[in-house]
Amino acid sequence: MSSKRYAIVGTGSRASMFIKAITTTYQDSAELVALCDLSQTRMDWHNRELQTEIGLSPRPTYRADQFDRMIHEAKPDVVIVATIDCAHHEYIIRAMELGCDVISEKPMTIDAGKVRAIFDAIDRTGRTLRVTFNYRYAPAYTQFRELMLQGVIGKPLAVDFSWMLDTSHGADYFRRWHREKQNSGGLLVHKATHHFDLVNWWIDSYPSSVFALGSLSFYGRENAEARGEHYAYQRYTGAPEAADDPFALFLDEKEGFKGLYLAAEAETGYLRDRNVFGEPITIEDTMSVTARYRNGAILSYCLIAYSPWEGLRVAITGTKGRIELEVVENINHLLGDGQAKALGASKESFKSAAIRVCPMFGDAYEVPALAGEGGHGGADPVMLEQLFSPNPPPDPYNRAASHIDGAASVLTGIAANESIRTGQLIQIDDLIHLPV
Repeated sequence: MSSKRYAIVGTGSRASMFIKAITTTYQDSAELVALCDLSQTRMDWHNRELQTEIGLSPRPTYRADQFDRMIHEAKPDVVIVATIDCAHHEYIIRAMELGCDVISEKPMTIDAGKVRAIFDAIDRTGRTLRVTFNYRYAPAYTQFRELMLQGVIGKPLAVDFSWMLDTSHGADYFRRWHREKQNSGGLLVHKATHHFDLVNWWIDSYPSSVFALGSLSFYGRENAEARGEHYAYQRYTGAPEAADDPFALFLDEKEGFKGLYLAAEAETGYLRDRNVFGEPITIEDTMSVTARYRNGAILSYCLIAYSPWEGLRVAITGTKGRIELEVVENINHLLGDGQAKALGASKESFKSAAIRVCPMFGDAYEVPALAGEGGHGGADPVMLEQLFSPNPPPDPYNRAASHIDGAASVLTGIAANESIRTGQLIQIDDLIHLPV
């Protein structure tokens, strides 16, 4: 059996998960044939890791403006896109035009025009796009889906969903490129794409109309100064006065940060450790969204990026009852290897998870929540098996997310951004018509 050939464009921290899976667990059926990035330094760091940790020879490297050359020379079957969000569409479309299928990190893209361009490319080329919604593969969230499929609450009518990002994980979006909306689409696109996708998947429907409110209420210079706090430093690394700042991140203290970011600054100009109470910050940290779905269900969603704890509370009420899920995530987001993963990822990634079913007429009961090993609540290993195994296990839950699923999730956030900007209810069909 011949190996499937993969190239990765965008070699920041998220690429590490794909690189490790292809070159270790699935090395008999998958081959990493090239890396592509704006930074030679980052690609060299990954190649050193491959040599020292796995004993592999360096993979060919290509600068971003050599993407076409990489496709012609390395001949990948599949391109994995893990760049900055606003560039996803460029590499998705070009890879397809050059004859490759694509796996994209979430979010698929950040605005409606880019969604339409991706759809057009798929229609023109016949290539496939898969979006990596790893939360679908977390055992507790899959279990929630299974209970919905069993009809324990009947037809879903109302969804109440709150997600709390803590002052480690949530703050990190305000240190990085995500803090500028033209890069990430804001947290309603970059982060909430996970959450909107879960809702779409759980209730088997897509959004039809969206209204939202949002503000920058905690992070940023003006909010800090209104609380009587003053921070003169642009970044944390090299700023002695930041030594006692609980939001500080020092890139020179961990090898992963040094290799992937600090050493690459001369090439990219990208500062990974900007002050969360500095400028510019153009995204919101406090968001509320209401949406109506094609099946008539109504969503009430809240996202907070400065909570003392991290996790979610979701309840879906239907014609036969209500199902509730609470997850407290045990997050230590910055472990120092450049990767975002849960504390104790070798064991359980959730501190606690609880599922409760409340029949319309009957006694409520607890369903023991399943736990898994690995990142994102045990999701990452399951998803990687589905992506890279030549014979993955059957998936009765339909967790593989297509370009339509990728679009449906980001369009909720895109519509929410437009609603915040205009104060209007936004119709999804006015942005793009999603296939049934």
